[in-house]
Amino acid sequence: MTDHDDELAAFLQEAETVYEEYDEGYLDADAALRRLRPLVEDLADAAED
Repeated sequence: MTDHDDELAAFLQEAETVYEEYDEGYLDADAALRRLRPLVEDLADAAED
């Protein structure tokens, strides 16, 4: 296990939720990207620490 397992698990869980909502038609592509962008940024910040 790495120091970033919690951050990675949280990212993957939220990303999966976004993909499901997109697939079900609840989000359009722009909204999905707006939700994913801060998740990616948070994950990148955690990796830098």
